[in-house]
Amino acid sequence: MNQFLKIVVFILCGPLAMAAHSQLSGSAGKTDPVWNEIKGEKLQALQLKGDAARGAEAFQACQGCHRRGATGSGSGAYPRLAGQHATVLIEQITDIRSGRRINPKMAPFSDEHVLTVQEIADVASYLQALPMQSQEGGKGPGSALARGRELYARDCVVCHGERGEGNAQKFIPLLTGQHYGYLLREGALIRDEKRGNANPAMVKVIKPYSDEDLAAVSDYLSRMPVP
Repeated sequence: MNQFLKIVVFILCGPLAMAAHSQLSGSAGKTDPVWNEIKGEKLQALQLKGDAARGAEAFQACQGCHRRGATGSGSGAYPRLAGQHATVLIEQITDIRSGRRINPKMAPFSDEHVLTVQEIADVASYLQALPMQSQEGGKGPGSALARGRELYARDCVVCHGERGEGNAQKFIPLLTGQHYGYLLREGALIRDEKRGNANPAMVKVIKPYSDEDLAAVSDYLSRMPVP
């Protein structure tokens, strides 16, 4: 992302954030039953060859929140993106851009006036290639790990894998190394059908989860060793 585009981000943040907030208030209802339909800009970005070097330049505008190296914040306010599957990143960025996933903070930075479809592919390529460095912070209280392990083995491992590695071809995200606070927040949004683009199969699985169950499995995941 060049300097001109950074200026555009700054100018657009205010009105776009307000628009996103309005969208959040008015349409954050049930999960879309047609999950991850591959068409439009999502299809275009998936078909493009991403350039990691160009992606590194474009990601500079994102470092204020996602941090250098895309490590996110230990509090979970912003997720760790380093090492995430490019397909998952493209899916999420284009869904936020189209309004299928409600994310007022991210909306101004994913707008079509800020990122081209090629830059979406470039950023995804760059982030996927980043090393996942182990770091302190981002972990839960550690008080219900046995319960978290049980829930993960019963409900999550079939899709997300034994090591939380996810599945790039099926758009299932890598969870290893993700921050506890982020996992807990997004898990609640998915369970309560407030995320918009959540996989309906996952909504069904975690719908019966109590807040304590969500905390336990999020804690367990936050402690998985990074590759």
